[in-house]
Amino acid sequence: MKSEATMQLSLKDRHAILENVLVALHKRFYAPEKLNPDWQAAVERHRPVIETAASADTFEAAMSNLLSELHTSHLGFFHKGARRASSRAALSATYLADDTPYGKRWIFQDVHAGGAAALAGIQSGNILLTVNGRDIVPPDHPVFPMGEQAIVEIVHNDDKQRTVALNVARPKGKKLLYIEPTLVEARHLEDSLGYLKIAMFPGMVGVEVANQISSAIEKLGPVNRLIIDLRGNTGGGIGALRVMSLLTPDRIPVGFALDKRHMPVDLEAKKLAYPRFSRIPSSTRNLWRLALRFAPAMLAKKPIVLQTEGLGAKPFHGNIVLLVNRHTASAAEMIVAFARENNLATILGEKTAGRLLSANSVKVGHGFRLALPTGAYYTWMGSILEGAAIEPDREVNFDWSQRRLEIDDQLESAIESLRGQRNATVP
Repeated sequence: MKSEATMQLSLKDRHAILENVLVALHKRFYAPEKLNPDWQAAVERHRPVIETAASADTFEAAMSNLLSELHTSHLGFFHKGARRASSRAALSATYLADDTPYGKRWIFQDVHAGGAAALAGIQSGNILLTVNGRDIVPPDHPVFPMGEQAIVEIVHNDDKQRTVALNVARPKGKKLLYIEPTLVEARHLEDSLGYLKIAMFPGMVGVEVANQISSAIEKLGPVNRLIIDLRGNTGGGIGALRVMSLLTPDRIPVGFALDKRHMPVDLEAKKLAYPRFSRIPSSTRNLWRLALRFAPAMLAKKPIVLQTEGLGAKPFHGNIVLLVNRHTASAAEMIVAFARENNLATILGEKTAGRLLSANSVKVGHGFRLALPTGAYYTWMGSILEGAAIEPDREVNFDWSQRRLEIDDQLESAIESLRGQRNATVP
């Protein structure tokens, strides 16, 4: 079998794949013309570059450039044999573009502990210069080979240029898996003030991360103020429900995903009859019970409502700050939206990413796949978050020059906002 790097595509092959992509978009996506009225013109503008691409890699890049004209998340084009990864996934880190003494550069913003970037010694505020000897200048994004070491040149926070070696994946049997960051961190910041950071919510149901969150809260003890740090959390699965459940003692409906092809006319009435998921099991051994319970609804393509677990009263209720930024997305945004709709926490930081769609991928020929959104997420009050970033209650922007001095303005602002509640009674 030919690898992606050596595979040759004929003009006929490239034309057929492009047509398959266009058909899939119209059949399974939400009418591309609604997102971009000039979609057909964009297709014809990109077609010559796509159909004359000299290699599989340049063909993939040309197809991705076309899809970027739709300006939506969870949309991509890739080969099933791809052995490379985007920087955010590979590094467990995020970055932003800004002017620096080295010109326009990517600057690391969130660097999750335990991830590839952190293990290599990269810190928030570091400036990215090169990857494997190639100058990386925005808007060009770095891409990292899986299974191979990448040599990265950065400007560290001491203003010295350094070269670090990155391993973005580890073998597990015959597979390569990303180096997963530390999912949950917790510590005391000052008297009766707890800090909980969640890097991501892996897994569809998220039993592991939910258990880690509960364990971290238990170890913090009776704190009466809590900061939940969702900065750089790009989402994941239902494990996010455990965080929402920590915000309230009650069982409150959160929201649901709905395919527009199955949108009922009377959504407000229908949603009351949708089945509800309101408990993350404590063990993966119990997942089969969930499968049996919700299989009929899934087969009927009926939405399943997420509802908080009813974990009871917590001493920090009413004194919670959610820290968010431009990289807070997907399931993490569900938490922020839930807190906003029910007035359960103060949201502090930057506006969120506005990326919250369910997604899937389809085959389009010669090993290539089209990843595309298949459903929109609705909050219980009817808001659609895709493309609608959530504004914080208190805006505190990321200041990379301060981070280079090891000052976290956003965290300091969160601490200060809760200091007035430090004398609240802790049961």
